[in-house]
Amino acid sequence: MRTYLDCYPCFLRQALSAARQAGADDAQQHAIMGQALALLQTLLPGKTPPEIGYAVHRIVREHLGHSDPYRDIKVQSTRAALALYPRLKALVAKSADPLEAAVRVSIAGNIIDFAQSTEMPDLWATVTRVLAAPFAADDLAILRAALDAADRVLYLADNAGETVFDRVLIETLTAPVTYVVKGGPTLNDATREDALAAGLETCAAIIDNGSDAPGTILSLCSEDFRQVYAAAPLIIAKGQGNYETLSEAGPRVFCLLQIKCPVIARDLGAPVGGVVVRQSVL
Repeated sequence: MRTYLDCYPCFLRQALSAARQAGADDAQQHAIMGQALALLQTLLPGKTPPEIGYAVHRIVREHLGHSDPYRDIKVQSTRAALALYPRLKALVAKSADPLEAAVRVSIAGNIIDFAQSTEMPDLWATVTRVLAAPFAADDLAILRAALDAADRVLYLADNAGETVFDRVLIETLTAPVTYVVKGGPTLNDATREDALAAGLETCAAIIDNGSDAPGTILSLCSEDFRQVYAAAPLIIAKGQGNYETLSEAGPRVFCLLQIKCPVIARDLGAPVGGVVVRQSVL
């Protein structure tokens, strides 16, 4: 997905939020914002939002020497999600269509996104809403057929806490799953530590992509991960960052997300709040 002009205020808001999460004082916040503004003026066209976000968050880390400003909030998110895990499992078990219910549960977890808001959302209310909502983009039937045909699944994680909701979906699948986390902290994206805290090792092999950039920017990922990615017959890509980087990655890739900003809404031609299962295009 290309970067829209409306993305630029969001980059600045993210820089300020990350700086404050890391405990920056006013002078440090001012310096970070000034450098972020200078960066945005010099970027070449054609970059995806996660590529720009990666450069912006690197400024925060370089100024403050804080590798994971969102660590505490990631721990809180995972604990909150784990408290719901038994209810989520029961919900899927009694559903007439367990796969659809589990897909919707996984998408509901995508509401945990501190790139968009610093407030912890009401998780169960979100589950209830997503279960009842029509799909704003509905490629579930294509995903279902692809899952039936695939001998394995590569699952690209998004945020900590959301990992628990992903676990519910993975435990519904029959094919073995490799769960991919970030190689280092960025925003509240899941790392290996976050995946283990959510119990993903009980249902999937956990690997990292060798990158600390938002989304999945293949050029920044490790060669080992790129080989795994190239060989995967089916890829589930969670969240807006993965949509922004992989929306044109071809029909092996299925993006699962909630639309949380007007830019993504415009790109998908669907409303903010929309529930999305979308097969990527070429």
